[in-house]
Order: sequence, then C-alpha cells, then structure tokens
Amino acid sequence: MHRRNLLKAAAALALAPSWARSAAPGLATLSGDDIALTIGHAAVRLEGRTGHAVTINGTLPGPLIRLKEGQTARISVTNALDEDTSIHWHGVLVPHQMDGVPGLSFPGIRPGETFVYEFPVRQAGTYWYHSHSGLQEPMGHYAPMVIEPAGAEAASHDREHVIVLSDYSFMHPHQIMTRLKQQAGYFNRRKQTIAGLLAGADQPLKERQAWAAMRMDPTDILDVTGAAYRFLINGHGPTDNWTGLFTPGERVRLRFINAASMTLFNVRIPGLAMTVMAADGQEVRPVEVDEFQIANAETYDVIVRPTSDQAFSIIAEAADSSGMARATLAPRVGMSAAVPPLRARPLLTMSDMRMGTMDMGVADMAMDARTMLDSANAPQVKMGPGVQMISPSPADRTRERGTGLANAPGRVLVYADLEALAPNPDSRPPARELEIHLTGNMERFMWAFDGERYSEVLKPVAFKRDERVRVTLVNDTMMNHPIHLHGHFMELVNGHGARNPRKHTLNVMPGAKLSFDLTASEPGDWAFHCHMLLHMHAGMFKVVSVRPLDGAAA
Repeated sequence: MHRRNLLKAAAALALAPSWARSAAPGLATLSGDDIALTIGHAAVRLEGRTGHAVTINGTLPGPLIRLKEGQTARISVTNALDEDTSIHWHGVLVPHQMDGVPGLSFPGIRPGETFVYEFPVRQAGTYWYHSHSGLQEPMGHYAPMVIEPAGAEAASHDREHVIVLSDYSFMHPHQIMTRLKQQAGYFNRRKQTIAGLLAGADQPLKERQAWAAMRMDPTDILDVTGAAYRFLINGHGPTDNWTGLFTPGERVRLRFINAASMTLFNVRIPGLAMTVMAADGQEVRPVEVDEFQIANAETYDVIVRPTSDQAFSIIAEAADSSGMARATLAPRVGMSAAVPPLRARPLLTMSDMRMGTMDMGVADMAMDARTMLDSANAPQVKMGPGVQMISPSPADRTRERGTGLANAPGRVLVYADLEALAPNPDSRPPARELEIHLTGNMERFMWAFDGERYSEVLKPVAFKRDERVRVTLVNDTMMNHPIHLHGHFMELVNGHGARNPRKHTLNVMPGAKLSFDLTASEPGDWAFHCHMLLHMHAGMFKVVSVRPLDGAAA
C-alpha cells in the first residue's frame, strides 16, 4: 500500500467506532432504519465436516444487527423455508404484536411470505434474536443484536467484539428429542462406573446407593453433552480458532451472548481478569471476576485490558465439562495461546436437591425420596408421572457459584454480585406475591410449570397492567432452568434493594428458589418459558397476560 494511502487508512481506523476496529473474521453487520433478512436452508462446514442448518441471510450465526436507541427499526423478514418461521427479539421491549411468537402474538411467517417488524427502539445494550418456530433455533436460526445508547455509555472502551456462544449437532434436534424421551441419559457418556468405584473415584458406595434409591444420577448435569454437540464461538469450532484483535493497552469490550439451545457455559480467559459491566443488556456496577457462568439466553458484557503483546484463549467450557468452545484474543491474526484441558466432570450433591446430608442411611434416603412427592408445600402443583419430586427445602442460591464451579480457582461471578448501576424505575413494593414451581421427571424427560405442560393448561398467568408483583420460582428438579419472560425485565431480588439488577432471563439452580419483582407495564399476551429449548418443547412454557386496569385502553 502506498504510504499516503496507509496513513489515510490509519486515520480512518482511529475515527472508526470501537466495534469496527478489527480485521478479525467477524460477523456480517446490518444497520439503519430498513433491514432485510431471509430465513433459509444452508450447508455449514464445521472443523472439516459439513452439516445442515437453518440460517439467517445464509450465515451461522446470522448477521449482527446494530440499532440506535431512539430510532424506529423496520426489519423485513422473508421466509425461504418450506415451513413457517418467525423471529423473536430476545430482551428487546417491543409492542406485543411485534414479539414474534407464532400463535400468541402473530400467526407466523408462511413459506414464501415476508413479514415486516416495525418498532421503536427504547433501550440500549447487548441482545440477540432467534426463531420461535419449532426447533429451528437449535439448527442455527439465531443472531446477535447490539443497540447503541442515545447518550454516552458508562463503560468506555477502545474496541469491542461480539462473542456468540452456541451448540450445534449434526443430529437433527427432533432426533435428539426422541433419544431423550427413549432414554433420558442417552447422551451422558460420563456416568460413574464400577471401575471408578474400585479405583476410589467419585462417590463412595453409600452415596451411590442413596442416589440409586432416589432413581437419580449425580452426573446428569446437561441433557445433551459434547457427545452430540460441537461448541461454537461465532460459528467457529475450537480448532477453527476465531480471533478477535486488540492493541496492547486497549480496553476491549466483549459482548458475550449464550445462544446455545441446551448448554450452560463457564467462561474464562486465562491470564486476563474480566470486569462485568452489563447483564442482559442492562448496566451494572463493575465487578471484577476470573470466571462466570452464562446460562442459555443470558448476555454479559465484560471489559478486559490486555497489556502485553501476546495471545489469550477465550474458553467457554460446557458446565458438565464434556467439551468447550474456544477462541483467541490476539494482537495479530494467526497467533494462539495455550488451551487448558477439560476440567474433571462435576457431580451434583445433596445441596442441589435440598434434602439433607449424606450422613443419612440409604433406607432413610429412600424414605425421604418418597416424602419428596408430598405436595403439602406446593398445593398448586398437579401431581402425576411428570413430577418426580417436590424440593423439600428450596433455598436462595444467588450467593452460590454455578453448577460445576464450586472448586474453581479465582473469583467467580454469582448473582448476588449483580447490582444495577442506576435505581430501578419503579420503587413501589409488590402488592401481591405469586409462586410458580418448575417441575419435571428427568427419567422420562417431562418438563412443566406447576406439573402442567403448556398443552394441558390454557389459562394464562394474569396480571393487571402496571401492577407490582413479586414472583418466586421454585426449582423442584435437579437441572438448571434459565427462565425467560417476554416483553418485560424482571428485577432479580438479590439484596440490592432499589438497585436489584434487571434481567430478561433468570437461571434457577437445582433445588433453588429465586424471586423477582415485576412491573407489568406492557399490555398483551407474552411467552414465559425455560430457555433450555427441549425443556420448552416438552412443555415448560406458559402465557403471561397483561390486561389494562379498569377497562382503560391498552
């Protein structure tokens, strides 16, 4: 390049927005008031193997949409599939009819048709969008969205990268679902063995007998594991080495989005501390950590400041340690850093079940297993084959580390660390309380709210417009459940009062209870569901209906 042109290019780069200052292979970016998307079939190649995907504009993930707070977005979506499709704007506050849930907020987009989403952009932050039709999302129908604030951001940075975490299988998701219904532990290839027992590994015989008496498996961390999934960063497998660039000394903002269908990730960058600046698009008080767990559908923004001329590995390890996604932060393309080995497979404990200690005898444990089906403390739960247990003493676990991270070194983010940067807009105390149980039978792969699958109950959870309600979620299962409410932010009750963090997705740990305050400000019918996609598909889905007060217009 001629020296004059080189200087012009350098000057242009210095003036470019932080997100544009990278020569790394990135995501296609769309912006402006009018955006066009096409949903279709595509072949994808991952680490030398070709598979099928449902994609947006032909890429996996789909293009990054960048909007500006205060603008009106107009997004035309054309369906090139041979089945209906849709797009839901996850975490984005839109009018009810623009929310993109077929059969609830609109009829869906039929093959060959175009639907135009149009809505005012009322917020800023890191979000994403995905299909709400069938099981298209696990096949690749998802993409990131970043909304620039109308004013200045609280966290200044020199450069940014969007990091989309996901899982992909060469097996069709309907086939995965069939396997789980036939044998819930089908993809768990890391169960405890007799050889391990003889070698003194994992649980001793007494504990194994107790778990067997309860017909539960302490290695059942994730329903679908690395035996079926490739774990991806921006559509790239671990050996593809997606690389995000930096100049030593820069403050680099990493916008993490968990677009996985069935995987919680434990994220770390060995050698670099991360300062968490936002959760689910909402700014929080900065907190420095070495690792965080990100549940399905959550987003976290972090700032890192690499000062040396070296590469760093971005590690997103599945919560069950069955595999990892990996990428690189580096000053130059082609560099790489050491990749740590997978950690030892974690085990669930009695604290995940909230039913006592292992000092109990096997017979006592079996008796407690029977009493776990006593619904006296949960009269609203419809008992039946889909309810394996009612947690006898669910506890607030917002101060506990995520599954598999109890013994991880360094500082690990917990929900109690999250504090909103500004007070919440509604300071009223809740006028009433509501309790909802997350129920399931892990052996039969049955999932529901209050023991009722969506197909069995048509009555919505009703709220009056603008009423203030405290909702408590009780997890009666041994699995994590990331619960997402459309159309609203939930204020996680974690001890920070008026600065409790606002989130669109809340992960409820095994045996835990978790509360959030809700101001039902958005009229309409809204989806409320687990974002483990196969849990939702199996029935863990409800409708939340917000109606005007006293007959006032919506």
